[in-house]
Amino acid sequence: MSATDTALTETTARAKPRTVRYALILGGLSAFAPLSIDMYLPALPQMTGDLHSTNGTLQLTLTAFIIGLALGQLIIGPLSDSLGRRRPLLAALGLYAVTSVLCAVSPSAELLIAGRVLQAIGAAGGIVIARAVVRDLYSGTAMTKFFSMLMLVSGLGPVLAPVLGGQILRLTSWRGVFVVLTVIGVLLLLATAVGLPEPLPPEGRHPARLGTTLRTYGKLLADRSFFGYAFAGGLMFAALFAYVSASSFVLQDVYGLSPQSFSLVFGANGVGIVLAGQINGRLVGRFPERRLLAVGLVLSALGGVGVLLAAAFSLPLAALLIPLLVLVSSIGLVMPNASSLALAEHPHNAGSASALLGVMQFVVGGFATPLVSIGGESSAVPMGTVMASFAVAGLIIFATLTRPRRVVVG
Repeated sequence: MSATDTALTETTARAKPRTVRYALILGGLSAFAPLSIDMYLPALPQMTGDLHSTNGTLQLTLTAFIIGLALGQLIIGPLSDSLGRRRPLLAALGLYAVTSVLCAVSPSAELLIAGRVLQAIGAAGGIVIARAVVRDLYSGTAMTKFFSMLMLVSGLGPVLAPVLGGQILRLTSWRGVFVVLTVIGVLLLLATAVGLPEPLPPEGRHPARLGTTLRTYGKLLADRSFFGYAFAGGLMFAALFAYVSASSFVLQDVYGLSPQSFSLVFGANGVGIVLAGQINGRLVGRFPERRLLAVGLVLSALGGVGVLLAAAFSLPLAALLIPLLVLVSSIGLVMPNASSLALAEHPHNAGSASALLGVMQFVVGGFATPLVSIGGESSAVPMGTVMASFAVAGLIIFATLTRPRRVVVG
């Protein structure tokens, strides 16, 4: 073996532990949304009685969290382009931990909703900066592969969160769920402080002025390719949030599942996300990211239509769960490729581009929750209608607004 080969082998060996460490930390930060949403879903029926509220009001805690995620990303993304990634991230993680405690002790649904907005702003820092850090460190196919690797970690959020939530309910009330979220926030704060160095050098930063930030957002929105990929991902998120916000009531109240059985079904769908993400990571490089994204969006649309048909014709539970699994699992194909394609052309404004990408996902997703509740809680049809509509719309947006990137030769 030559000296060059030996040096390359040693460099690769050193890089692997660092890559794994980054994947664990960034994946944990990316999992803030599913952890903060999915873990307390099995407790929603219990919370309505404990807080003397209604299902519709408690579903607003999901909407409030999504709104907080959108606001937080718009603010923290540009700040991370100016101040570097670490300082805004550590501040956001501290806010998340403190406000999780406030949610745990909330005496009313209204105060819980307010606490969820603040908790979401803290969580937004983890989500938006995690994507920006990936763009700082990687590009091209390597970036898409790393996003797929993050699905292995962040995808465990929907797998473990509802199961853990269901088990916590065996031992304590829904307040214990927010205590566990507090602990998770503190652990991620410590892991970030110790294990994630600053990836954005001073020469790569630029001042966070309001006018500059607004112009940057304007240019991003005017970029047809960025907007198409981000909007398609946002519509996919809307289909997912329709499932997240309504599945607890549909599967427990309409189909009669226990909180523990619901948690297992929800977790199985999370396993689908993880597996699809890892399959995507192996296929990237062999097939263009755009083609893999198209496959994911087609599967999502087919799954959404299948859920609607199963609900409309009152088919057995299995006939509902199979297309539900197809739709939810397609997240593992859609999100790594949509994120990579949207961020690919914006390395110098990764924080702002990541923020706008996240905002479009969660704002569009936020519309799903009230739409599902409009149709009532005695049938799965409203959930199926909203899921199918958004999934099909995502495929249409992808087909009409995005184009393959041109390759310049010579």
